[in-house]
Amino acid sequence: MLQNLPDFVGHALRDQRAGLDQIVFNRVPLRAGHGTITVTSGDFVDHGPLPVACTADGEGSSPTLYWSGLPAAATSVALIVEDADSPTPHPLVHAIAVGLPVADGALHGGALDDDEDAPATLGRNSYLQHGWLPPDPPPGHGKHRYAFQVFALGGAEPVAETPGREALTALLEARAIASGMIVGTYERNDTSVGTADGAVETVPQGATPA
Repeated sequence: MLQNLPDFVGHALRDQRAGLDQIVFNRVPLRAGHGTITVTSGDFVDHGPLPVACTADGEGSSPTLYWSGLPAAATSVALIVEDADSPTPHPLVHAIAVGLPVADGALHGGALDDDEDAPATLGRNSYLQHGWLPPDPPPGHGKHRYAFQVFALGGAEPVAETPGREALTALLEARAIASGMIVGTYERNDTSVGTADGAVETVPQGATPA
């Protein structure tokens, strides 16, 4: 949808970014006394580029994800994907999934694309839709970081059927017992000024927020 936006718009907004400190992973106080989940993907490496097929410039399917190291007390898994570099006050939500089975440890490619094939309950992304919102950064805005955040939940209380970002955050604050993430990137170059250098802040997986 934004691929036809003039380059100068993205360039003008280049310094406006939500920031990694605003993603749910760094808002939920899960560091002291809680476990760390290892999150990987068969489609990209941590802080590496997402395949075009996973973006609005390709088929727009969600990537494969794997996680391990869940605590024994975990009863379910939740996922939220956010764009830390969206030129908005808060990160743009690209997907929410709750009620993922503890035993699975994986999401196959395209698993978040729609409700019918999803192995869990899909929450609402920033466009108030259920499912995967493919990365669609403004041309010339520079490299965007998409944080795939996985949380282990304890307890057995029911989860809201279609949680949004704030409802999920409240749920995690009450029940999350471990977390982990992997970051994928995507960029549409500014053709009017040349290729962007993509120099952006990085936060290692499992790092303690400032």
